[in-house]
Amino acid sequence: MDDERATSGRTRRRAKPLDRTRLEELAVAYVARFATSAGKLRAYLQRKLRERGFTEDEEPDLDRLIATFVERGYVDDEAYGRAKAGDLVARGYGARRVDQALRSAGIDEDLRHSLEPGEAQKRQAALVLARKRGFGPFGQQSGAGPEEARKLREKRLAALVRAGHDFDIARRIVEARTVEELEEWVAEARDEEQ
Repeated sequence: MDDERATSGRTRRRAKPLDRTRLEELAVAYVARFATSAGKLRAYLQRKLRERGFTEDEEPDLDRLIATFVERGYVDDEAYGRAKAGDLVARGYGARRVDQALRSAGIDEDLRHSLEPGEAQKRQAALVLARKRGFGPFGQQSGAGPEEARKLREKRLAALVRAGHDFDIARRIVEARTVEELEEWVAEARDEEQ
C-alpha cells in the first residue's frame, strides 16, 4: 500500500508551510477557541511549525507574538490558572494534581503558588472525590474479612494520593466513620481560614 494514500484511497495533500500571516491567524483561531496560557500557546505554535515548516528565511519571533497576545488580553495566565485550578478542585483533585496541571500549562512558579488551594479547599476536594468514588463513609460496608478490608483500604488510599491529595487527608477520608464527621472536618478548616 502506498504510504501517501489515505484510507479512503485519495492522496493526502501536504499542508503548505506557514508564513508570518498564517502563523498569526492560527494563533488567533487557537485563542478564540480555547482558554489557554502563554505556555500552551507557545507549544501549539511550535508544533505547527514542526509539522508544516516556515517559508521565510528567519524563524518567527514567537516571544513577540505571544507578548502581543498577552498585551491585548487574548492570553491571561492568571485567569487561565484560576479557572483550571478551580475546575480541578471542584472535580475532587488535590493540590499536587493542580500544581502538575498548571506546570504543564506553562504557568510560572510564583503564580502556581498563589493559586494553590487552601486547607479547606483541599479537604473539600477530597470529600468530593470520596463521595464520587464511594470511599470512607460513602462506600458500601461489605462483610469482607480483615485481609480484604485492608487491601480495599490501601487501594482507596492509593487512589486518593494519585488524585493529588496528601496522605494525611487521604487517611482521614478513608478512616472516617460518618459523613457528618467529614463535613465537620471541612467546616473546621473553613473556620480557621476566616
